[in-house]
Amino acid sequence: MAIFRAHEVRQLSDVELAEQLEKLKLDLMQARGKVSAGGAPENPGHIREVRRTIARLQTEQNARRAVRQA
Repeated sequence: MAIFRAHEVRQLSDVELAEQLEKLKLDLMQARGKVSAGGAPENPGHIREVRRTIARLQTEQNARRAVRQA
């Protein structure tokens, strides 16, 4: 799954932003399930990076929502 930086997130459309957010949430759920089942993650920092990317996407969504309401 792609890890986005802030400048990349700003270039996404609203629809792309929502799609990527759903994909990353699914990826996070699968990674957490694998760890909770006792499996070792392939990349230990992957969960952290996915969580941060989800936060970036949600921050941009909230900023766009605030601009529309103002």
